[in-house]
Amino acid sequence: MTPYLAGLFVSLIGLSAFATDVSARCADHVPQLKPQNASRDRVGQDLDTIQERGYITFAAYEDFPPWSSEIAGKPVGVDIDIGRLIAQDLGVEARFNLVTPGEDLLTDLRNWIWKGPIVGGSVANIMLHVPYDSEFACRVEQVVFTGQYQVEEIAIAYRQDAYPEDPPVPAYFRFDTVAVENDSIADFYLSAFPGGQLGHNVNRFPSMSEAMVALAAGETMAAMGALAQLEAGKQDGIGVHTPPLPGFAVGSWTAGVAVHFAYRPLAYAVDDAIYAAIQDGRMQAIFDAHGLSYRPPELR
Repeated sequence: MTPYLAGLFVSLIGLSAFATDVSARCADHVPQLKPQNASRDRVGQDLDTIQERGYITFAAYEDFPPWSSEIAGKPVGVDIDIGRLIAQDLGVEARFNLVTPGEDLLTDLRNWIWKGPIVGGSVANIMLHVPYDSEFACRVEQVVFTGQYQVEEIAIAYRQDAYPEDPPVPAYFRFDTVAVENDSIADFYLSAFPGGQLGHNVNRFPSMSEAMVALAAGETMAAMGALAQLEAGKQDGIGVHTPPLPGFAVGSWTAGVAVHFAYRPLAYAVDDAIYAAIQDGRMQAIFDAHGLSYRPPELR
């Protein structure tokens, strides 16, 4: 299933932009205990240490095209390019660890940002492609959520020969077939809407890439998932659009990065690097190079 979406949307309601008043939104939140008795190599490094040693480490999800994956032994993808952009701004080398997603986002943050996995591996200085939600951020005080760089949204890909006039909307799938990634947010949505009437036409695949291959082969009439993943798998004769999604509480969200709470100067430097790249067009250029649409978050 899509790594960072797993389990997240249970609590991901009411996405915020850059300029959220943290003290106000967290006023009623009871603080968590900070992690204790963790040695320095388990909780990352500060900005000075990173610059002195000459490299910065990133955690990115494995097998997650077009964001991050491995080809011929090398990490590739949009998030990998963004990591290199950040490292270049800080004047250091970028090093990547492609990680297996856990049960939910909280598990991933615990494993790769503020505590470390139980077996094998260690925390990274930065985790890429972390969805931002203000209420979730209140509950996870061990992490600074910053550097939002892309607004993602759910979309529908479709065979143009099956829909020569009007692109499909969810109601069409009462009669037409649609492919989704198993246990993804699109799967949850279609399985419940409206009242489970679409379930018999929903074809589930282990990954969105495989769903798009099935669409291209004519095994299904449409596919539903995150826009970038649909665009990455798009072939001739396939269209993609973003229709209104009735009853969808979280049809779009913002992706950014996560940094350990103890290293605020690093978080500020990373945020500044991403902000500058959005303003000067370098972020747009990364998405253009991968053939993807780019929707920047609200600038601060």
